[in-house]
Amino acid sequence: QVQLVESGGGLVQAGGSLRLSCAASGRTYSSYAMGWFRQAPGKEREFVATISWSGVSTYYRDSAKGRFTISRDNAKNTVYLQMNSLKPEDTAVYYCAAGATYYGNTYYVTRDKYDYWGQGTQVTVSS
Repeated sequence: QVQLVESGGGLVQAGGSLRLSCAASGRTYSSYAMGWFRQAPGKEREFVATISWSGVSTYYRDSAKGRFTISRDNAKNTVYLQMNSLKPEDTAVYYCAAGATYYGNTYYVTRDKYDYWGQGTQVTVSS
């Protein structure tokens, strides 16, 4: 069992930055793929970024490329999402997720590949 707790959300002006953190419990955390998703009011939860268990491989949604960076520190059981040049359309609840099942050499970009979810942290970007 893995528990995930997000932090770091808040209110920021357009063009600003935030760093989200996701603290994980559980001895096997370091073997899981990790991801960030977000959900805006009235919209489906959507993929933002993912990182492999080793931290070597990362993948982003198109609108996040060049602005967001996902990273992980397995010694601290923590995954991060550094968000720069934020836009009002980035406003959403951001969720951390852990994928315990191995799907081969593929990016974990869909919700069904993740087994554990955090409660979410609100990010609001004002124009």
